[in-house]
Amino acid sequence: MADIKQNYFQRKTKSRGPRTNQRITSQDVQVIASDGDNLGILNLQDAISRAKEEGLDLIEIAPNAKPPVCKIMDMGKYKYDAQKKANKAKKKQKKIELKEIKLRPVTEVHDYSFKIKNAQKFIAKGDKVKFTIRFKGRELQHSSLGNELMDKIKQDMESVGRVELQPKFDGKQMIMVIQPL
Repeated sequence: MADIKQNYFQRKTKSRGPRTNQRITSQDVQVIASDGDNLGILNLQDAISRAKEEGLDLIEIAPNAKPPVCKIMDMGKYKYDAQKKANKAKKKQKKIELKEIKLRPVTEVHDYSFKIKNAQKFIAKGDKVKFTIRFKGRELQHSSLGNELMDKIKQDMESVGRVELQPKFDGKQMIMVIQPL
């Protein structure tokens, strides 16, 4: 009884990586030798025995092909190469951040120009910029001031970026997102 309960509650782990040797399910496989030569379609047991003769593993490279494509190579080397390739791809990625610049409808000229310069720097780096205009109290009745300010921002930013999200109200604030050209 204890054996049954232990097996019942045991978590089944998902296998990581490609299938190798006995875990390959197809009867016939397309085999590529360790030196890169195509050996053609072989029976699974013949392919595994060839790999064992060389002291290597039979690794399923393309499981969805008909028949599946397998390569004779060392499993450790395969995993190492896959990890290196993943790290290299991760390094080349450019993570785009969303920078936020907050304004008020009554922002003075100097503060406005300072914030626009910062926004242009952010866009030059490749980040998106979210402009937020906060309205307090009775300023909400003068939403036209916010629209005018957003239009001015669009004009000042058109040389470095384009509008991704048009100005819209979200509660007591107006939002617009600009992305690099």
